[in-house]
Amino acid sequence: MGEQADTAFKTTGSKWLLPVSEYLGFPLDQVNFLACQLFALAAAFWFRLYLSPSHANPLVRHAVATLLGIAFLIFCFGWYSVHLLTVVVAGYLIIVKADINNVHSYSMVTAMGYLTVCQVSRVFIFNYGILSTDFSGPLMIVTQKITTLAFQLHDVCCFVFNDFFFCSVGSVRPSLIEYLSYNLNFLSVLVGPCTNYKDYVDFIEGRHISQRLRHRSGTCTGQNGYDKTPDLSPLPAVCQKLLVCCGCMLFFLIVTRSLPIKYNVDPDFVNHAAFLTRLTYAFFSIQAARPKFYFAWTLADAVNNAAGFGFKGIDENGKPSWDLICNLNILGIETATSFKTFIDNWNIRTGIWLKTVCYDRAPKHRLALTFILSALWHGVYPGYYFTFITAIPITMAARAIRKSIRHYFLGSKGLKMGYDILTWAATQLAICYTVMPFLLLAVEPTLVYYRYVLSYFKHVELLRFYLDFCFSFLVYIFSIFFFPKHNSYDRFLPHFLFRSMYFHVHIINDSSSVFLMLIVSLSCAPVNTKEWLTHI
Repeated sequence: MGEQADTAFKTTGSKWLLPVSEYLGFPLDQVNFLACQLFALAAAFWFRLYLSPSHANPLVRHAVATLLGIAFLIFCFGWYSVHLLTVVVAGYLIIVKADINNVHSYSMVTAMGYLTVCQVSRVFIFNYGILSTDFSGPLMIVTQKITTLAFQLHDVCCFVFNDFFFCSVGSVRPSLIEYLSYNLNFLSVLVGPCTNYKDYVDFIEGRHISQRLRHRSGTCTGQNGYDKTPDLSPLPAVCQKLLVCCGCMLFFLIVTRSLPIKYNVDPDFVNHAAFLTRLTYAFFSIQAARPKFYFAWTLADAVNNAAGFGFKGIDENGKPSWDLICNLNILGIETATSFKTFIDNWNIRTGIWLKTVCYDRAPKHRLALTFILSALWHGVYPGYYFTFITAIPITMAARAIRKSIRHYFLGSKGLKMGYDILTWAATQLAICYTVMPFLLLAVEPTLVYYRYVLSYFKHVELLRFYLDFCFSFLVYIFSIFFFPKHNSYDRFLPHFLFRSMYFHVHIINDSSSVFLMLIVSLSCAPVNTKEWLTHI
């Protein structure tokens, strides 16, 4: 009886499916989420077939999509859904009332500020006792949509005629029902993805496929998209993505649940298992943690496709592609040979959002600011900041190494294959080291994990190398702010790394990490080594 009560409180939403949750042994919040997504899939087919633009006007389609989305929020999160309605209404007031020159700034501060307040409550009010599918997930997606639309409105109205922005949003501000539908529609309200406003409105008004065909081929000159466009059924794409979902679910039930992430920091395992055993378990447990993300994002993509949204165009083989709003590339993730390639194929729509609102706009330190914004968007758990701050120097070093040595391995297929295998292994090890804090969340288990990873390298030596690298990186950032005329990454980062090596040899008489420091320094050096040496 007590166990049942405990299960019942594992959701802030409806408890109608509590018997199903207890029978399957899954948390009730996850059961509610899955039920809503499966209902959304069925509703999406109905929406495309019986509420198509030829049978219903755009106002009806907007209203139905919005009401279904709000119903899903209430079912999954109960009164916590008020948070999403509040930030959406605030975003609309800013869109309508704010000066167009500042609308993007006000929207960004409001949406990110509200999201951060809610994220703080997860840590300090719930004390890490969060649900696996709490309201902050949809709030993160809504934050992306609010800021994306605000930035696009600002750019178009301020005559920034970039093709991406000009094609992404109209010159008029959206009506209330359009704004609510864009942010709260049932297709993407629970797990995304974030889409372009104009693409969504074209979908609602029946121009989505015709616009894409016209954009690709210059054909399709019908005045009404839906009555002149050939019938390009999304059914094959939906079935393919549902098969992927079934495979991911099967993998989760068989493999993922038998390789829990927290076992990496289990005291018995850490104290008694050999280092290679711990490293192997870390590798496979992180690999096993991905399919749940694959499942959620692929199912969300299938739901959008089932409604007729997500058509990208005709591919090179003459077949329709329904990957316009696809959020991941599983093959690209699993075969990534660089940290950047992994990031580019993971949570693609969030990467596009970060690039749009931060990376392409920051005058300096674009990479660091983008990773910091990503950490803030994910939440305030310390593990997120361990991951994203560590990713900054890793990405910079990977770029420099690739630029410095990759061309030497392109002469033959054998060398290229060897290089790809080596870089794939290095990327997977970097992912193991970097992503683990993201999954562990808290500081204490993260430090336990780092401690046993570093223990194989005699603790102090590698830790000293890592801290020295981080210190050098911080000094490099310091130098940019206070010596802006000497802001060359190629010159100053290797310079500070070399100074750190000098400190090791001459001050503390420790040469154990010099070799590693030298490798990193040389990998970061520019092509003109003489120029680099003159700045040491």
